[in-house]
Amino acid sequence: MKTSIRMRLSAHDAHYGGNLVDGAKMLQLFGDIATELLIMHDGDEGLFKAYDMVEFMAPVYAGEFIEAAGEIVSTGNTSRKMKFEAKKVIVPRPDINDSACDVLEEPIVVCRASGTCVVPKEKQRRNN
Repeated sequence: MKTSIRMRLSAHDAHYGGNLVDGAKMLQLFGDIATELLIMHDGDEGLFKAYDMVEFMAPVYAGEFIEAAGEIVSTGNTSRKMKFEAKKVIVPRPDINDSACDVLEEPIVVCRASGTCVVPKEKQRRNN
């Protein structure tokens, strides 16, 4: 089971000089994806228990479009192991003009992560 989300990061998301976006924004996107996956799989939002790996691979800036994807890779009685990846797919081109952007021919992976979510047995509404 897979899902994805695409969004443009705004100046509000920039946390550091040079419009650099905090890496925690990628984890927020992964959390939203995890919630959607759990609803699709179990009919319940569940809880994110822990990340076991997070790797920031490239900087992310305000104005860029990020596509984040995730999938459930294994299930236990109540646990759901997931993997996530975020890529920048569109970047602003202020060198051309204020509204110019380019779609990247090859998206750039900016973050990868894996973690475990839990849905208590009594809250699982789907027959998996």
